[in-house]
Amino acid sequence: MPGNQQLHRVKLLHTSAWAFFVCCIVAIYLAAWLGALGLASIYIAIVAFEVGVLAFNSWRCPLTAVAAQYTDDRAPNFDIYLPRWLAQYNKEIFGPLYVLGVLFTLYRWRTA
Repeated sequence: MPGNQQLHRVKLLHTSAWAFFVCCIVAIYLAAWLGALGLASIYIAIVAFEVGVLAFNSWRCPLTAVAAQYTDDRAPNFDIYLPRWLAQYNKEIFGPLYVLGVLFTLYRWRTA
């Protein structure tokens, strides 16, 4: 399979994984707000697992290394279908949102 098709597939997979984890982060807030604290905890654990994978891999998604095999491009979004600015600041945006979601869940648990 030509490199462009492989890169396209990796980018689609990476974008899908990114969207899944962003949905989990949003779902933390929704579940905690609705009082479904067990469900919020599951979402927290799912994202925590991903954070562990990233930490183990020097804070890079393992799919980045796969995508790098098919292109010399190293723009912040070479491996994912996101706008350049979002790919570049992804951790700075969603990291704090995740931590705040965890804190919000803890607050809701304590006040329930």
